[in-house]
Amino acid sequence: MSTTAAVAAELHDCRKAFAETLIELAEADQRTVAVCNDSVGSSNLKEFQQRFPDRLVNVGIAEQLMVGAGAGLANGGRIPFVCAAAPFLTGRALEQIKADVAYSRTNVKLCAMSPGFAYGQLGPTHHGVEDFAWLRTLPEMVVLAPADPAETREALRWAHQYDGPVYLRIGRTKVPDLAPHVPFEAGRATCLRDGRDVTLIGVGTTVFAALVAAGKLAAEGVDARVLNFSTVKPLDEEALLAAAAETGRIITVEEANVHGGLGSAVAEFLAARTPVPMKLLGVRDEFTPTGSPAFLSEYFGIDAEAIVRAARELTGAGQGATA
Repeated sequence: MSTTAAVAAELHDCRKAFAETLIELAEADQRTVAVCNDSVGSSNLKEFQQRFPDRLVNVGIAEQLMVGAGAGLANGGRIPFVCAAAPFLTGRALEQIKADVAYSRTNVKLCAMSPGFAYGQLGPTHHGVEDFAWLRTLPEMVVLAPADPAETREALRWAHQYDGPVYLRIGRTKVPDLAPHVPFEAGRATCLRDGRDVTLIGVGTTVFAALVAAGKLAAEGVDARVLNFSTVKPLDEEALLAAAAETGRIITVEEANVHGGLGSAVAEFLAARTPVPMKLLGVRDEFTPTGSPAFLSEYFGIDAEAIVRAARELTGAGQGATA
């Protein structure tokens, strides 16, 4: 899909793809269950509840209990998908995620609904931007953030068959279908556009912004590679080494805190192997203000225009400089 076509394409809520796929998995495997924190509606579990009333556990607003119940179900041979808004799943239940899921290596799938700026107007208490930093520090934890509905479906199917803890960001902010798609594999990035001047690494909702930015940069003579890093942990180290060697400059873009997030993970890896000039775009060291997702993306410089500006600075484009 070209950038122009992507901009004009129909936009989708990835939670719909999540809900449909979870039902598909439950139909095929009776071990599949859902656990939520009074979030049947916001987690798009209404149809799942109707279809499988005995396989949905609603613990009420008790996130620590919710994660513990998921771990217990996993120990009993079930495959639990624990669903809650990202800031509450991670912030309120981090100790249980650490002890009952990661340390115990239980087969729990943590589904963080509406992460990042999705609940923008509800303020920083509802913004899920610290999760990458928290979850990627936990041993045994796989951290995923699919970029569009098709990849959401594939990531969910992969998580279902994987025996171990998985954290999935399920985006609420609408995005188009992005191509190409290959069978999902944790730890493998997808190159959506090749380039030689700079690499733009997106994750989740920011992949679309990176593609739009790459199209704008092309019009200015800057050839940008776009990588979809739908796996924050483990990283695709081969793709990073190739990007550093072949483009010499890297920009990471995340709807998350850059301190400890994807940008930090990429910088940590490359600093010890192939250091290159980088820009890390995301939430800075401050609490997010209240505002729409679009406002917050512009405020923190992760929209397409901000990515273009960062690429110009990194490459010297438009400054009479030769990179």
